[in-house]
Amino acid sequence: MRVSYPYKDLLPGIDALAGVMGYKSGTAPEPVTDLIAELSEELLTNGEARAEYTIFNHVRLDKVSRTLGVEGVVFNVKPIVFSQLKHAEGAALFICTAGQEVGMRSRRSMREGDLLRGYVYDVLGSEIAEGAADKMQEALRAAAATTGMSITNRFSPGYCGWDVAEQHKLFSFFPDNYCGITLTDSALMNPVKSVSGIIGVGRNVKYEPYRCRQCDDKNCIYRGRKT
Repeated sequence: MRVSYPYKDLLPGIDALAGVMGYKSGTAPEPVTDLIAELSEELLTNGEARAEYTIFNHVRLDKVSRTLGVEGVVFNVKPIVFSQLKHAEGAALFICTAGQEVGMRSRRSMREGDLLRGYVYDVLGSEIAEGAADKMQEALRAAAATTGMSITNRFSPGYCGWDVAEQHKLFSFFPDNYCGITLTDSALMNPVKSVSGIIGVGRNVKYEPYRCRQCDDKNCIYRGRKT
């Protein structure tokens, strides 16, 4: 399944974006909120996010090694992710991206010495990518529900102990790559504002919040997220 979303459907409000930057509701100074409003408005006419996912109806779960096999490819997802996927009958592999534009603007602003502008672009890019992943996930949830299935939350290489190097395995399932994402040798995605991962599908899986208390990654972007 391939989908696209205009930026205007993905960006939250100014107060929510300020919250991502660390401000409590209503406390962000006017120069910051004005810049958020300016750059958000600027981006509304400058592109769309893309996402795609593929559902595999049969997976192999190994409780001893904490691995998940998809068509002969074994993902060493590690205990935290495995605990959420262990009842899955199938899996959806996905990739999505905010595209190159917002990242380019962030880097250009940083090079020119406007660190605040560069940082706000960076926050907007992250929220666009995560917003696209949220919408893709909701589309998958609706599709699964038509066949009596449920889904888990989404999990990405590089988080919850899952080695980021396994991006290469995941991307092998997207040879045509509608999203246009490339990987470095160290498995980092380009554009940077991109998300990839796996979602469990099955009759007995549950959609649960991220188990941040079980994970020692204090800088994880999903820490504290409800979805």
